[in-house]
Order: sequence, then C-alpha cells, then structure tokens
Amino acid sequence: MAVESLISVLGQLQAAHIEMLQLGEQKKEAVVTNKVDVLITLINQESKLAKKIELIEQQRMQAVHQFLEERGIKSKLNLTISELMRLVFDTEEKKRLYQAQSDLTDVLQQVKHINEVNQQLIKQSLSYIDFFLETMSFHAESEATYQNPLEKSYGVARSGLFDTRG
Repeated sequence: MAVESLISVLGQLQAAHIEMLQLGEQKKEAVVTNKVDVLITLINQESKLAKKIELIEQQRMQAVHQFLEERGIKSKLNLTISELMRLVFDTEEKKRLYQAQSDLTDVLQQVKHINEVNQQLIKQSLSYIDFFLETMSFHAESEATYQNPLEKSYGVARSGLFDTRG
C-alpha cells in the first residue's frame, strides 16, 4: 500500500518536472527571440512550480517514511528509491517502482540539459550586450563632440598639472 503511494508521488514529481521542462523550452525561445517580458513571466511561473515541486518532495519523504514503518523500520533516514527497492519483495511492485524512478530520472536529465542550454544562451546574450556597450561607449567618447583637428594631441597626454614644455 505504501509502495502505491510512493509510486503515485513519483508520478506527481515526474508531471511537475515535465511542466518545468516545458517552461525551460519556452524560456529558451524567449531568450533567443529577446522577449524579456515573456522571460520574466516564465521565471515567475517557474518559481511557483519549484514551490509545488518542493511540496511534492515533502510528500515523497512522507511516503518513504510510511513505507519504512510498514516494513517495521523505525528510521528517519531519507532513503533513495534505489535503496528502497531492496526492501520491496513483490516483483511487480519492484518493477513499477523501478519504472517510476527511471521515468523521473529521464525527465530530470532533460530538465538539467535545457537549463544548461538556457544558461549558455543567457551568458552569450550578456557577453553580446557587454560587447555592444563597450563598442558604443568607445564611439560615444571619440565622436560625441567636435574637436578641431589642429588641437588634437596625437598621443601626448597633457594632465595640466606639470607642463614641462614651457
């Protein structure tokens, strides 16, 4: 009975991470198309979903403790699914638990990958913005005002404090 509860919670975690994966794909598109307002909305949705995942994770921990209590184990350790599978003796339950773990692991790997891609895209965007700002500030300093070509110093730095040329 506790195994069913645990499998159900793992299914909820998988569904929530699939939502996270979809948000990650949408974030990728927003970064590529430079839609900052959409990106902010997606980040807010992602934050709410992270809180939901945290609640489901607490339910998973409760299901693990319930499973351990049914087996007569009085432990408050947070065991992994692989460790719990050693305590499941029914082959059908073990197979279903393994499948739930495998499905969740696959989705988590996909979420990790899309997050890495998004992180790289954002880094590239920031480096492009830095390059653009540096380029614009260089031109702004050199061409913003008119200078008489006869008054240019051509590499001679004059500080005004100590003019030794007399």
